[in-house]
Amino acid sequence: MSPQTDVSRRRFLRQSFAFSALASLGSFAPMANALAPNGDAAEILMIGDWGYETSLDGQSAVATGMRKYAQQNDVRPQALLFLGDNWYGALEGGANSPRWKTQFEDMYPASAFDCPAYAILGNHDYQNFPESKVEAELAYAKNGHTRFTMPARWYTFEFPAKNPLVTFIALDSNVPHADGITSHGRDFTLTLDQHKEQIAWLESELKKPRKTPHLVVMGHHPVYSDGPHGDHSILIRDWDPLFRKYNVPFYLAGHDHDLQHLEFEGHPTSFFLSGGGGADLYNLKIQPSQRGPFAEKIYGFSQLSVTKEKLTLRHLDSDGKLLHGFSKTPQGQLTILG
Repeated sequence: MSPQTDVSRRRFLRQSFAFSALASLGSFAPMANALAPNGDAAEILMIGDWGYETSLDGQSAVATGMRKYAQQNDVRPQALLFLGDNWYGALEGGANSPRWKTQFEDMYPASAFDCPAYAILGNHDYQNFPESKVEAELAYAKNGHTRFTMPARWYTFEFPAKNPLVTFIALDSNVPHADGITSHGRDFTLTLDQHKEQIAWLESELKKPRKTPHLVVMGHHPVYSDGPHGDHSILIRDWDPLFRKYNVPFYLAGHDHDLQHLEFEGHPTSFFLSGGGGADLYNLKIQPSQRGPFAEKIYGFSQLSVTKEKLTLRHLDSDGKLLHGFSKTPQGQLTILG
């Protein structure tokens, strides 16, 4: 595809997907009251962009809020999701860095979260200081004495472990740039061959018959975002057609340091961004009144609750206050929780 064709395609996609958030709500199910946590649901809490290297105030506030929210609402997470940018700055000592204890094991203690913490790689993880943080994270996950779970750069898992309800496809969104460049200074990406390999793998996973009623795909970079990073032209070109072809119902991401939920008319995928886990916050580029239904610059975390009948996603601030939520059935019926 030529650069001119690619630009035209991106312009067409943006024009096609632009919509009024308020008008779009007319196609959703009627507004519902915010639902209290369902004792019959399997629960996950998630954050992105959490392992900041300077001030830990944001990360500590969100982690404390997660613990209090779970305790006060009798939410017993059976998994955590870490949506990338697990480590900003140097991770001195690699898999033996003391930051693993202070910013992971102690920050999200097993006493509160006695469950796997499924992690994916963000752009800040793809840095050499001078060693590769990617290799350090993969090595730490293999040491056998941690809840930090990352078996490979991309992988699948089912949740919960017993009688699973959701199939997760965890992706590595650190794809080569539009000009094919895969490294610049300390920053690097997947190679072109790895990128092609992952796309083929993703389609093969999407083709497989599933035993679970729900499917979730996750990657660090958003395909679409109202934050400063904006829409991702490479993921729009290479991943979005597969989401449409195979009716992917959910895509989780981080990268922009805020909380978002985007819906596009005629698109099967709900785009849910949770990037308020502790790093410095970003100003929104597009307001949710233009393209939504929700986006806010705020520290917070997110909750995934799943039953056989529906999957519910909520955004909560660092005090555990509900900011926004929605549920979606396997048939695609979406209900905004207000």
